[in-house]
Amino acid sequence: MARGSCRTGDTRLQRGLAGVGIGYRHVKELAPTTELRQLQYREDDRQGVGKRTRRVLAAEYAKRYTREILDPFNLGALVAELPEDSTTALLCVERDPEACHRSLVAERLRGEQGLSVTDLRPG
Repeated sequence: MARGSCRTGDTRLQRGLAGVGIGYRHVKELAPTTELRQLQYREDDRQGVGKRTRRVLAAEYAKRYTREILDPFNLGALVAELPEDSTTALLCVERDPEACHRSLVAERLRGEQGLSVTDLRPG
């Protein structure tokens, strides 16, 4: 879901998943803008953490992501397109779900769409 990300990584991931019968969909409309990512990186720098060691999103980032990206997006339409007989995963590079914008999407899926969401954590 990363806007401006290298599509080569997405293609490699998509091929690997297809090889084991798992579909892949990149929803770029849910990706944070470069400006929002930079806001989070500045907060990470201030706290001395990286995106793989970050524990939570900056409050301003979460507020703006919700207002600018998530609120205008029609999650109901996305959910309606999902296969009913399968499981859907939101993939993150961050260790902790709370450190990723996808946690905001997951919370909205729980609250507004009534979906069960399980966070998978290492260990």
